[in-house]
Amino acid sequence: MLQVSVFDEIARIDPIDWDSCAGFVRESGRPRDPFTTHRFLHSLEASNSVGPDSGWIPKHLVATDKGAPFAVMPLYVKLHSQGEYIFDHGWAHAFERAGGSYYPKLQSAVPFTPATGKRFLTLPGRESDGMAALAAAAVKLASANGISSLHITFCTEDEAGSGAKLGFLRRSGEQFHWFNKDYENFEEFLGQLSSRKRNNIRKERRKANAFGGAIRALTGQDIKPCHWDYFWRFYQDTGSRKWGIPYLTRGFFDEIHEKMRNDILLVLCERDGDPIAGALNFVGDQALYGRYWGCLENHPCLHFEACYYRAIEFAIESGLKRVEAGAQGPHKLARGYMPTAVHSLHWIADPNFRRAVSEYVDVESREIDSEIAYLSSISPFKNRERNSDD
Repeated sequence: MLQVSVFDEIARIDPIDWDSCAGFVRESGRPRDPFTTHRFLHSLEASNSVGPDSGWIPKHLVATDKGAPFAVMPLYVKLHSQGEYIFDHGWAHAFERAGGSYYPKLQSAVPFTPATGKRFLTLPGRESDGMAALAAAAVKLASANGISSLHITFCTEDEAGSGAKLGFLRRSGEQFHWFNKDYENFEEFLGQLSSRKRNNIRKERRKANAFGGAIRALTGQDIKPCHWDYFWRFYQDTGSRKWGIPYLTRGFFDEIHEKMRNDILLVLCERDGDPIAGALNFVGDQALYGRYWGCLENHPCLHFEACYYRAIEFAIESGLKRVEAGAQGPHKLARGYMPTAVHSLHWIADPNFRRAVSEYVDVESREIDSEIAYLSSISPFKNRERNSDD
């Protein structure tokens, strides 16, 4: 009685069915993960940020039991490896040098969003059979269409463990997250750092707030349509420097303004009443997710203040457990963000290529584990056995 269907538009899937699997937490009224909600994924498609022209072609899966949906998966045919943040360009080049065709591939992910979250979205109590049904359907879809590989990126640690038992290759990566130890305020957090790091953060905050204007943190109805006109300029500046062409369209910001203002923290740095820099964050039930930063003027430490320190303050005030500040950035360690493992799963059709990738990810995972252990040992937090700088 179990069936899995493929949808080339999320608009064709009932939002209630999708979000029942994606998960809302009744106590907080927030989504477990803002990025796997129907409204976020629909905003990407409705704004043409995702679609055939972008190289992200939706092929979402919906598993039903006696006609009732019980599991869903965001899934895309990818024509390239851009906007993923778990890099497989080397795999693609190696496979193509050997005469294979790496693209198209299948990708279960949230486009342009390096944030950990469930990829096998199920109703409570249907986690095991839901994951099995979705995984089998995704592999079958790839095999039936001669697709080289299936990649499930930024999945949860539990999903990574279960996926490995189903025969997927498990890969590890690294990000930097801030964890809330039930701090009462920012000063209590600073009190847990070594004196040198604590003083350095205070110095950075003084420099940042001396830029000649004011910094505002906006959520919900305080966010106005005009704010996105400014933020679009910030985003274009950052995108042109980092990626060449920004991934998101201007329409995406209009979509999330209408659908997701209550799930957004927008930090704006204003001078003479006009925003000159800003940071966009999304709010989940347990975490704040930093996504984009941009500026029209460069001021010392303003990036650290808007993206890291204001995010920490908001998380403390809102009782959130952590801040995920996005991809890359060992410089975040000195600001209280700790190295954290992130996970992905991979299915490779060609057995010889699969063997080579398996050997690679085994070595890579050991290196990631060693790096996380080393960076954790030199964290900015007080260490009773090594407090020479305190």
